[in-house]
Amino acid sequence: MYVRPGGQPAGSASAGQSNPAPGVAAPLPLKYFADIYTLAELEVRRLRHDPTELLMRGVQPALWLLVFGQAMGRVRGMPTGPFSYLQFMTPGILAQSVVFIAIFSGISIIWERDMGLLQKMLAAPVARSALVLGKMVGAGTRAMSQAAVVLLLSLLIRTPLRWGVLQLLGVMATVMLGAAFFAGLSMAIAALVKTRERFMGIGQVITMPLFFASNALYPLEIMPTWLKYISLGNPLSYMVNVLRAMLLAGAPAALPLDFGVLLVATAAMVAVTTWLYPHVAT
Repeated sequence: MYVRPGGQPAGSASAGQSNPAPGVAAPLPLKYFADIYTLAELEVRRLRHDPTELLMRGVQPALWLLVFGQAMGRVRGMPTGPFSYLQFMTPGILAQSVVFIAIFSGISIIWERDMGLLQKMLAAPVARSALVLGKMVGAGTRAMSQAAVVLLLSLLIRTPLRWGVLQLLGVMATVMLGAAFFAGLSMAIAALVKTRERFMGIGQVITMPLFFASNALYPLEIMPTWLKYISLGNPLSYMVNVLRAMLLAGAPAALPLDFGVLLVATAAMVAVTTWLYPHVAT
């Protein structure tokens, strides 16, 4: 080994420098959150590379708000309280847009498995829950861009909503949480079915029942009894309740209860998806 004059080995750190000891990892909490951020950024990067996806996903909520909402707004029999039907349905369409963008995020892990990326991720020193949470946060970030499209459409058609900073922050938090739940559900389904064709079929089957078996388009009061019970067990209903409480002044909602149910459902979904996630590669 070559030694410089003065007795210091070549390539060693100079005086005053502190190189980390080999094999010493970053503190566990910092590494955990860094892994989540990295995986979420990978998900968001797909949207940045293909911004037309955002435009295409804006077509469906535009049809609901501009066509269905305007037409149903002329029906006077809908018990929407002090709100017009367009006001009443806007939070529901916002929630629907979030569900539709999150429920198909699970197909990405099937693509990653087919390309060999999933096996590398599972072999990496990354916590399984960090892999799941990274996907969920990425889906939530993508869903917030979709929510921005719905809110912009609502502004253009002059739907009376609350536009306060606190209300919009609450909407962002709710969108992130709801998207995380449905993205986790999507990944759990992908882990069970394992093929793109089956996943797309199941995704199409469950999205519309989730939507129509909720209070997104009509209040609970006009539902038959059996559908009310289904709606009360549907996380989408609680998401819609929170969004209505945020966006509509005077909307009746048990905000802590609704948000708490959504939070507990998301935490449970993280646990279930973390357990199922490695099964995609088998």
